[in-house]
Amino acid sequence: MTSLQNIPGIGKASQELLEAVGISDLQSLAKATVPELCAQLTRANRILQIAKRSPSSDNVASWVAAARLRLGVVDEPPPPAPVPVDFEATAQVAEMLATAPFAIPLPARQLMDQQLAVADIPPAILLNRYSGDLEIRIVDRKATSGIPRAPIQPRGRAGATPYVQLADPAPQRLQLDNSRMRSITDLTKCDNPLPTAAAATTSAALPENDRVALIRTPLAATNRGRDPQSRSYIRGVLYPHPLTLAFGALTTLILAVVLLPAMLASVLLLLSVIWQDAFSWVSPWLLVFPCALPVVGLLYLIYGSKGKCRICNQRLFFPRACLKNSKAHRLFGLGYIIPVCLHMLLFRWFRCTYCGTPVRLKM
Repeated sequence: MTSLQNIPGIGKASQELLEAVGISDLQSLAKATVPELCAQLTRANRILQIAKRSPSSDNVASWVAAARLRLGVVDEPPPPAPVPVDFEATAQVAEMLATAPFAIPLPARQLMDQQLAVADIPPAILLNRYSGDLEIRIVDRKATSGIPRAPIQPRGRAGATPYVQLADPAPQRLQLDNSRMRSITDLTKCDNPLPTAAAATTSAALPENDRVALIRTPLAATNRGRDPQSRSYIRGVLYPHPLTLAFGALTTLILAVVLLPAMLASVLLLLSVIWQDAFSWVSPWLLVFPCALPVVGLLYLIYGSKGKCRICNQRLFFPRACLKNSKAHRLFGLGYIIPVCLHMLLFRWFRCTYCGTPVRLKM
């Protein structure tokens, strides 16, 4: 599969923007339409702020054309635009309009019984500029003699009509259980979907093999004796592959620790070869760091790329130049990725950097 970066004009920021709207390969780019794709890219860049400015319509058109050219997709010529015809000038339509009955308003009760919305009712046909074929049926005048005449509007309130009045009383609404409702203040105080006592009662009442209950709420024994306001209190939805995510966080931390010593060791070893007398104090054991860097980097690419949020599907261990959630883990000078990895390994749960959803790695 050819990368999107091979298309002229698509850089790293443009590729991330295309992936944010679901365009990850040439096939999906070739099938996209230019106006819709341009609007989606503009909306995504306004939210995520990946690029300094959104791509123009000409750039998107050139990308789509280049993708279609590489895949050998031939653009089909657009169908000819239909020409509107004035059917009111024909004798058959004039005769139909002369014998046509009046229009009766549709009762509101019938709309409610049939569960119809206003958008479900087709619009009327404009006979003076209709495009396409039109089938005309002339109704006999004798057959229309039994059609009632239009009702007379009663005097009084303007626009009042008996066809929009509801004669039958509306069905009684179900009463809400206020005991299970929570205020916004309670939600901001505690990130757990349920209060502590209610969560323990719910987890104990549900069967042990209930997979949905285990995904939404941890076991009662997991948080027994822990303060709900502390970081050790495990919360959030369960991650489907917690061991893989934990190993990805570990390899990310090891890479962050090994990267700087490997660079310094490489420079010192190179200087000790060039100026042996001045840098004779450099130990050959420093070669361990440059040799370990490719191994750790390979593990980071294998396991770090699989570390994605279960809710927003964003990569957790890859840096991205976009807005982060206000509740994301962050340390001054270290950014977001290292604090997320430390929080995973120490407390067995974390917050997504992009959507802020709590995710746990323990049952």
